[in-house]
This record gives sequence, structure tokens and C-alpha cells, in this order.
Amino acid sequence: MANETFSTKGRFAPSPSGRLHLGNLACSLLAWLSAKSQGGSIVLRIEDLDAERCPRIYAQQLEQDLAWLGLFWDEGGSSGGPNGPYYQSECGDIYTASYKKLQEKGLVYPCFCSRAQLHAASAPHTSDGNVIYPGTCRDLTPEQIAEKSKTKAPAYRVRVPDEVIRFTDGCMGPHSENLLRDCGDFYLRRGDGVFAYQLAVVVDDARMGVTEVVRGADLLSSTARQLYLYRLLGLPAPRFAHCPLLLAPDGRRLSKRDGDQSLENLREKYTPQEIVGKLAFAYGLQPEPAPRTPESLIKDFAWTKVPKTDICLPEGLF
Repeated sequence: MANETFSTKGRFAPSPSGRLHLGNLACSLLAWLSAKSQGGSIVLRIEDLDAERCPRIYAQQLEQDLAWLGLFWDEGGSSGGPNGPYYQSECGDIYTASYKKLQEKGLVYPCFCSRAQLHAASAPHTSDGNVIYPGTCRDLTPEQIAEKSKTKAPAYRVRVPDEVIRFTDGCMGPHSENLLRDCGDFYLRRGDGVFAYQLAVVVDDARMGVTEVVRGADLLSSTARQLYLYRLLGLPAPRFAHCPLLLAPDGRRLSKRDGDQSLENLREKYTPQEIVGKLAFAYGLQPEPAPRTPESLIKDFAWTKVPKTDICLPEGLF
């Protein structure tokens, strides 16, 4: 169980749609080391919002893999704790309550645009590839909404102001985004009723007492949107640290489709200490890829050692 006297509480928040790959492991290791180097604790939250894509068996395997590597958590997952539920698929009522607060502020509106329509439009894209919503459905009349609802279940977006959000990232340094220009009105709920990532993680991190979020640099552009939601909901925001992505030797981004870099195959070739040591070397925490345990790395951890650009795995490291 978590000790609530810890000043720092980090978290693992994997989406169990397949076996972990090296990029997932690297983020988990850095999150663990950052929290533990500050005398803190770790929460394991299972981000299975889309339950069909995330069968519970993957979550069970994920726990086994993290434990095998020595990345133990203090609360959450199947072991539970004081701030459950720890599976997002079980949190619909919790998200609904926060969603209604935003509705009451008059900031939520239905959107009938399809993904294909948005990508076909000439609207600009965010750094993570998403379309910056041009506001097509922002000012529909009640009559237009009623007519469109006859043929399509809408998704729901939150209005954003023309405002710059600034923050200092623990790894990447100062960062700023204009909500309207760089993000645009964003989804809170899909047309099928599933709540969006942006709302769910804000609500969950706040209710679980998370004070530090370590995740991949591909999610850096989500931070301004989430800080906006923390403010609207009157919730305390955590610190953020976005670590560089791990790339295959040929420069490709790793994914769960890369079987050769999945833990399923890596466990057949290496000990947990060898994997941890190689990742520590890749992220600048030690000068050579010698085997290490997570505990032995705590004293060596510092964000100043971690590169600020994506890391291409040296040929032959794994």
C-alpha cells in the first residue's frame, strides 16, 4: 500500500493492448527511478479505456513483466489500494461526474465531424499528428444539432480559449503552447460514449494523488490541454517530465508490433538486470551497458543525464 507521507508519487500508466516493448520499459524505468530517487512511491494504473482492445490478460502479463524487471509498485493494479479503481474501464461514473462539471460551465459541445473529414480538411496538425480542430461544430444551433443527431451520434469537445499555457518540463525544459492555435478544441468523449484520454488521465492522476508524471516525449503536446482541464476542474496539477523516445537502430519508432523488441522475446535472450543495464546505458545513466538492478540505479539517476532528443538504439545493443 502507498504511504501517503511520501512527497512524490509517480505512476506507471500503461495501455495493455499488447506486450510491453523497450520504449514502454524505458519510460517505466525512468518513472520509477525519478520517484524513488526522491523517496517517493509509484502507482500502477491500467489505462484500458477501450476495453475491447485491452483484454485483462494483457494487464496481468504486464504486471508479471514489471515485477520480473524489479519495477515494483506501491499501490494499484491487481493488488489495489486506497485510491481505486485502478483500471480505467471501471471508472465511468467517476469520469461522468467531472464531465458534467465541464458541461455546467457551458464549455462542452457536440461534434459530428468524422476522422476522415478532419484529415481531408486543410486544417493544421499538432506535433503528434492530430488535426487542430477548426471549430466546425463549435457554434451549431440547437436545430442543427437535433437534425445531425438523427443520423450520427456526436462526440463531445471542450472549448479552449486563445491563451498560452507555459510550464517547465522536468526533462525537456521550458515549453509553451497556445491552446486555440496549437491544440484546438479537443475531445472529452467519443461518439460511442468512451471517455477520452485527456479527461481520464487528469481525473485519475488527481484522485490518486500523483505529483509527478513521467511519460514519452510524444505526449508532450498533451500537457497544455491537461493543465487546462486541471484548472477548469479545480484539481492540483502534477509536475511533468517527458523522456526522449527510443528508436530502433534504423530510426523507426518502436511499437507493440515490433516483436523483436517486445519483452516476450527479450525475456528469452536476457536477464532482467541485462535489460535494465542496457536501458540505463541508452539513457545516459551509466557509461557502459553493464547489468544493473533498478535499486542500484537510484543513486545514479538525474534528469540532467537524460538526453533531450530521441535515442536511436546502437546496433547490436539488443
